Amino acid sequence: MFVGIANTPRNYAWGSTHAIADLLGRTSSGGPEAELWLGAHAGSPSVIEDPALVGGFSNLAEWIAAAPEAALGVDWASREADAGGPAAGRKTVAPRLPFLLKILAAGRPLSLQAHPTTEQARAGFELENEAGIPVDAGNRNYRDPFHKPELIFALSDTFEALCGFRPLAEVRGIIAELRLLDLATEQPQAAVLDLLDNHLARGLSDTVDWLLRDGRGGDSGEVEWLVERVVALADHAAFLAEGGASIGYARELATVRALAAEYPGDPGIVLALLLNRISLKRGEAKYLPAGNIHAYLSGLGVELMAASDNVVRGGLTPKHVDIDELLAVLDFTPQHEPYLVPVVLAPGVSVYQPGVTEFELVHIEADADAASATPVPMRQITLTGPAIAICTAGGFLVAGAGSSRPLKRGQAVYVTPDEGTLTFAGTGEVFLAMPGA
Repeated sequence: MFVGIANTPRNYAWGSTHAIADLLGRTSSGGPEAELWLGAHAGSPSVIEDPALVGGFSNLAEWIAAAPEAALGVDWASREADAGGPAAGRKTVAPRLPFLLKILAAGRPLSLQAHPTTEQARAGFELENEAGIPVDAGNRNYRDPFHKPELIFALSDTFEALCGFRPLAEVRGIIAELRLLDLATEQPQAAVLDLLDNHLARGLSDTVDWLLRDGRGGDSGEVEWLVERVVALADHAAFLAEGGASIGYARELATVRALAAEYPGDPGIVLALLLNRISLKRGEAKYLPAGNIHAYLSGLGVELMAASDNVVRGGLTPKHVDIDELLAVLDFTPQHEPYLVPVVLAPGVSVYQPGVTEFELVHIEADADAASATPVPMRQITLTGPAIAICTAGGFLVAGAGSSRPLKRGQAVYVTPDEGTLTFAGTGEVFLAMPGA
């Protein structure tokens, strides 16, 4: 069965005012449009365009809850959601769509954040329940008992982000550049950079702990001084570059200035220098596993994740920051993670498989050659479970084992697994989310 779905973009303050609307051929609301959610997550379940097709249910969450076998298929409806259950001494979790597909448009930097493992999510969710913290409370870390690995596929020319800890040798290289800039000022302040070096000698965990605690209410004033000085040195670097000077780590220092403009005084400004600064080109993707500290800075992308809303924040935000929980969740292993390389199934058909059971992303791109009489070949994908497709350009006829449906730019459709192998005939671009194989 093909079920047309839609939703209203979430109006988070960091969202672009036009990128999602431009992509999907819609009229912008005029305000920030940060994320378009396609899925059954309780935070913003997709609206069913024709409720009569599914017994009158108005959104995807209601339909799945009432008729899980029809909506998810017998296999997924019978699976115990990965949040414990009788075997783990916990109550059984209702059948659920395991993934959430989003179109994400960052017009401003998002918070520094990380997501828990399944075990951490289960334990944190139970502890906060026992403490009587409402699930929708602002100081809540765990809103459900699920992990939240995710991937991002760049749709804009570039998608800018901070992702994972840098190798320490690179961090020391940045500090060395800051020392050179410091020497080029009228009143050098090497002692404040010595503070950062001294904490790094004790490890990344110690450094992050110090930056966040002292920078968010600590009484020493050290981190406040450090943030102020690093921002001043980044400004000085920009001034020198305008005069023709060659500046090392220029992109990282430009990021310091951008973050300082959005979140003045935030210790996350310095923490950002400990992280990999990445630029995804259109068509490139990045996988973010549990424990990976990251922040999206700008750009438009397709985001696919396990269906969870568990976010542990560390800075660059007015929202709740739980330093102890963040330190417990973070993976401090320095890394140069490669981008997520797709498996090419056929010309114009790529699948991004991060190796989790909840999701994988299929990208279909078919261009018409006006000078060729050869028809555009049809693309086929065999479903691994329930799926969601969204068309971001052109149009396709999507056919399965039992039915078919046209899919045009800006339209999305939920597909039940009994459709088996899907055939996409047309030109343009489609993204298909489904469980991991």
